Amino acid sequence: MDISLLQWIGYTASVIIAISMTMNSILKFRWINLAGAVTFSTYGFLIGALPVGFLNGFIAFVDIYYLYAIYSKKEVFEILEVRADNRYLLRFLQFHDHDIQKFFPGFVYKPEMNTISFFILRDMAVAGIFLAHREKDHCLVVGLDFVLPEYRDFKNGRFIYLRLKQRFIKEGFRKVIAEGRSEQYGKYLKKLGFSYNSTGLFEKNLLD
Repeated sequence: MDISLLQWIGYTASVIIAISMTMNSILKFRWINLAGAVTFSTYGFLIGALPVGFLNGFIAFVDIYYLYAIYSKKEVFEILEVRADNRYLLRFLQFHDHDIQKFFPGFVYKPEMNTISFFILRDMAVAGIFLAHREKDHCLVVGLDFVLPEYRDFKNGRFIYLRLKQRFIKEGFRKVIAEGRSEQYGKYLKKLGFSYNSTGLFEKNLLD
């Protein structure tokens, strides 16, 4: 049986909506759900099913509203420095290990490696953790830059590598080195201004 163009639009909209429901990140959910709602709304109007068109049009406006709220919200970012043997730090790493391994496969916490250990707080809620150590040539080597699913909107990364930039420089660092252990983490680093260096690692010059 041949499938018409209108049917393909309907199937595509259904698939997009289904994919959106699998997203852990609220931001990704809203964007993908918006695409699905717009497609479904278009499909509804094209086949003359006005309730489908208007309902999904309303859903699209709701997604737009919440996306605007997410991007325009003024959050208070802070860091909470902790010792390498902090009990909450150790429990946090243990609790989130499964998710951490998706982005940092093979990660094993080594307290003796830490030069910098802090939690990123957003409106006093823990949004992520940053662990790094000092190496020669004024390098800050990232061991872990993990963000909880509900905060994966790149705001944590911009806070660390842009707003904390002068802090790192004052502490004697000139560049940040990170290993792209997964495809997702590599994309994250590139979006934050990292590029490959001669050794195949990601590097960001703090003096630029």
